[in-house]
Amino acid sequence: MTADVTTTHRRLRETMPALLQGVTQQAPFADALVRLGRSRDDVVVLSADLSKYTDLVPFRTEFPDRFIQVGMAEQNMFGIAGGLAKSGFLPIAVTYGVFATRRAFDQVAMALATGVTGPAIVVAFLPGITTPFRATHQATEDLALMRQIPGMTVIDPADATEQVAALDAAAQHDGPVYLRGLRGLVEQRFAPEGFAFRIGRAQLVADGDDGAIIGMGLGTAWALDAREVLHQGGRSLALLDMPTLKPIDRDAILAVASRHRTIFTVENHSTIGGLASAVSEVIAAAGLSVRVVPFGVPDTWAPAGSIDYVRTGLGLTAEAIASSIVAEGEQA
Repeated sequence: MTADVTTTHRRLRETMPALLQGVTQQAPFADALVRLGRSRDDVVVLSADLSKYTDLVPFRTEFPDRFIQVGMAEQNMFGIAGGLAKSGFLPIAVTYGVFATRRAFDQVAMALATGVTGPAIVVAFLPGITTPFRATHQATEDLALMRQIPGMTVIDPADATEQVAALDAAAQHDGPVYLRGLRGLVEQRFAPEGFAFRIGRAQLVADGDDGAIIGMGLGTAWALDAREVLHQGGRSLALLDMPTLKPIDRDAILAVASRHRTIFTVENHSTIGGLASAVSEVIAAAGLSVRVVPFGVPDTWAPAGSIDYVRTGLGLTAEAIASSIVAEGEQA
């Protein structure tokens, strides 16, 4: 085990991505989807009356014959997507995360993940607390639901670069993929030049000796900011970006866990069933004496409001996360 984790840690260090600051991209998913449509004539995009709000208009404009508007009928949309997948097409069904999971869970599971089927992608926008609305639109348990479906790959991108790379990887994957979407003006934390994305592979964003953070999705961006606050206070924490929740990068988790007594997880999702749970499962199965301290949405519905307001209320700002990590260290 020692040799394995040492090799994994060396590989993680050698592939650390270059970081950007203050950079954004406008509708990276829309651009990536159009490029995918130009390169593959088997791509069919489906929308449930939300094309304007999920960055689908450019694809609809360029490929009207490969765009299906089903109206406010998400369950029907995934049934159609399942038929397309079984007929040799690559369906990309796009809606909000809550509608794809709570409203159409059975159709996603049965139509896209059972029987003889082909690749299919569910793209779920408004992930976690990115909505200004309350429980009706908060997809804070979607990843927990999707990771339970046999054969379902689950991806939560951290930024614009990872969003584009994840869509391309999902299109090459042989099986159903649940991919969270980031719409509109999206932060770009990772430099695209030389950026490598593989399904099931984590990446070390930064190394450190005073603890370790594992981030997923926007949680990785929040963790980067918290790490900077900690760095200004003289603490250096490692940060592992875990964009694929399933299959999870077990080797990367164990490589980090072998070097630190406490691991902090940060996710834009409930701390029940998401990243914190998956990391804990890996560590428990390996029999390691490592504490897992989760940051995310607790066992409650988040308040309504801007994402900054909600993060403040849930203790998910950079300053709040950093302060809690310092407090945990003092108690250890």
